[in-house]
Amino acid sequence: MSILTQNSMTNHHALGLLYQIGDTLHVWHERYRNRRELSNWTARDLQDVGLSWSDVAYEAEKPFWRA
Repeated sequence: MSILTQNSMTNHHALGLLYQIGDTLHVWHERYRNRRELSNWTARDLQDVGLSWSDVAYEAEKPFWRA
């Protein structure tokens, strides 16, 4: 007689990997969205937060996978 259940036979490492991939994709999407939004700010918006156009250009040109 086996005492194994369906839950105990689940590959928890694979689930952890899927969650990590999902988290990474979410972070990448947020970076992309934030950089795109930042590039649409006005000079006044940038002045309010202490950024220059060169700061925005530097940030906006980075690929989404780079922090």
